[in-house]
Amino acid sequence: MSGFAWAAFAQGLGPSAAAALAVMLLAFAVALRTGVHRGVDVAWGIAFTAVAVVGYAMSAGEGDNGRRLLVTVLTAVWGLRLAAHIARRGRGHGEDPRYEALLAKAPGRRTLYALRMVHLLQGALVWLISLPVQAAQYVTGPVGVIGWAGCALWLTGFLFEAVGDGQLARFKADPANRGRVMDRGLWGWTRHPNYFGDFCVWWGLFMVVCDERAVAAAVVVSPLVMSYLLISGSGKALLERHMADRPGFAEYVARTSGFLLRPPKRR
Repeated sequence: MSGFAWAAFAQGLGPSAAAALAVMLLAFAVALRTGVHRGVDVAWGIAFTAVAVVGYAMSAGEGDNGRRLLVTVLTAVWGLRLAAHIARRGRGHGEDPRYEALLAKAPGRRTLYALRMVHLLQGALVWLISLPVQAAQYVTGPVGVIGWAGCALWLTGFLFEAVGDGQLARFKADPANRGRVMDRGLWGWTRHPNYFGDFCVWWGLFMVVCDERAVAAAVVVSPLVMSYLLISGSGKALLERHMADRPGFAEYVARTSGFLLRPPKRR
C-alpha cells in the first residue's frame, strides 16, 4: 500500500461539490434565458471536468503527481468531448422530450421543479460519480498495474462512445435514413455503444484508484450508480421506451444485444 491522504481528501470534497454546483447553476441561468433545459446535458460533461480540475488543484502536494494529472486529463478529455458532441447535436432543436415530460409533472411550479429535479440533481450525481477521480488524486503512490489496466478500459470506452456517436450522426445526416433504426457499425453489436462506452470509461477511472483497496471500497458506489443510470435509469431504459413504437425497432431489439457486446444475429 502506498498510502492515502484521507484528511486532505475529505477537505477537498466541499470545493469539488461547489464546482459541480456552479456549473449547473450557470446552466440553469442559461435555461431561464432560453426557456430550454436540454443544455444541462452539455453542462454534464463540463461539470465533471470542473470537478476534476478543482480536485487537481486541491490535491497539490498530497497525491502522486503522475496519477493526479492522469485522472484529470482522462476525465477532461471525456467530459469536454461529450459536451461538444451534445452541443452540436442539440443545436437548433427545442426542448428534450425527456425534460418536457418531467417538467409537465409540475406545471404550476415548473421553474423551481426544473432547478431541483434537473439541474441540482445532476450536479449531485456529478459529484457522487466523480468520487473515484477525486480519490485517485490523493493516492500517494504511482499508478500500478490495475490502474494502467483501468486506463486501457477507459480508452476502449472512449473510442466506443466517440465512434458510435460519429456513426449515428452520419446516419441521421442522410435524408434516406429518416425514420429508420440505426443498426450499422457498432450499433449492430450493441444497441447503445455510447452508453456502453460510458460504462467502460467510469469503471476504468475507478480502477485507477484500486491500487488502494480501502479507498476503492469507499468509492465503488460511484461506478455502480453510473451503471444503474446507463442501464436502468435515464439511459438505455428510458431511450428504448421512447423508441418502442418506431418501425423496425422490435426487430432490431430481437437481433442486437441490449448493452454488452455481442455479434448481431442474422436478420
